[in-house]
Amino acid sequence: MTSSDTGRERILEVATRLFAALGYDGTSTRMIAEAAGLNVATIAYHVGGKRDLYLAVMERAHVAERAALDRAVAEITMDREGLLALVDGYIDFCIERPEVPALWMHRWLSDAADIAHLEEQYVLPLVEIVTGLARKIVADDVDVDFVVWTIVWCTHGFGCGGLLDADGNRLGLDDPAAVARFRAQMRRTVAAAIGLPSGNAG
Repeated sequence: MTSSDTGRERILEVATRLFAALGYDGTSTRMIAEAAGLNVATIAYHVGGKRDLYLAVMERAHVAERAALDRAVAEITMDREGLLALVDGYIDFCIERPEVPALWMHRWLSDAADIAHLEEQYVLPLVEIVTGLARKIVADDVDVDFVVWTIVWCTHGFGCGGLLDADGNRLGLDDPAAVARFRAQMRRTVAAAIGLPSGNAG
């Protein structure tokens, strides 16, 4: 990797962290430059302006998510238990890369509203892979679209909002016990939706 590639990766790491925390609208190029210990001109040289940075960050996030999905699909059995394994895989990905659901959560709240093509370009192809696989396995009367989106909504919500304990503390993706409870609940939810006996939900 050249020094130019290393510089670009460093900038994208910082931009990802800030966009995930503050959103596109709440982050400036100057903030990214300061956090990276660089000047705005250097940022522009390596990546471009703020829009270019955001597009590069979202592409990078998509590549990581697509790779994780491809690995998970290659490893599962083509049955209902395999679909539950996909649920586990998605939760694992969000634990490993919490910035990815955070980026999409900001978009759900109309962040970067002037950049409108990313859902079509990045989200729909992944959703179509999972729904296409599920439709081959579950009964025709299962609303596969809502099952898949329920997983996404719940996992992103848990990742960003967590679960409140009795003292009002938020327990999220960094709390193993809370994650285990969330994982079990998602498996039960999906198992019920696809007609798998709850005793087999793990």
